[in-house]
Amino acid sequence: MRAGIALGSNLGDRNAILTEAIGQLRDLHEEGEFLVSGLHETWPLNCPPGSPLFLNGVLELGTSLEPLILLQRLQSLEAASGRPEYRGINEPRTLDLDLLYCDEMTLQLPELELPHPRIAERLFVLAPLAEIRPDLKLSGWTYSCEEYLSKIRNM
Repeated sequence: MRAGIALGSNLGDRNAILTEAIGQLRDLHEEGEFLVSGLHETWPLNCPPGSPLFLNGVLELGTSLEPLILLQRLQSLEAASGRPEYRGINEPRTLDLDLLYCDEMTLQLPELELPHPRIAERLFVLAPLAEIRPDLKLSGWTYSCEEYLSKIRNM
C-alpha cells in the first residue's frame, strides 16, 4: 500500500527534527519508491498569536501496515520528538505527522479519516504533495493534486 504522510514542525530545530522524522519513516518503508518533497516554510494556520513559522513537507512510502497501525507509529514518533499527548488546538509543536491517504482507501473513523478531508484546502500540504505526486487524484476528488494546487494559488 502507498501511504502519504504530511510532516510539519514549528518548534526547536525544525530542519533537524523533520530530517530525523524522515529517516525514521524510511525505516517503515517496505517497497517501491520512497518519495520525499522539499521542505517549505509556511505561516501558521489557525494557530495562537505569535506562533513560529512551520517547515512542512510530504512523503510517500510503501508499507504493509494497516492504516490504524501506521497512525499509531506516527503518533509514537510525535511523542518521541517531545510533542505532548494533550495540548491546545493548533498549539506550536516539535513534530506533526498526518496520514493523508493509503492508496484509494476511504475510512471514516473517530481517530482517522482517509483521505484526509482538508488536503485540497491546505497550501502547506498541496505544494509539497504536488512535488512528488502531481497527478495524484484521491477518492472523492474532482481534480488532481496539481490542479487543486493551481486553484488554491489563484484564489
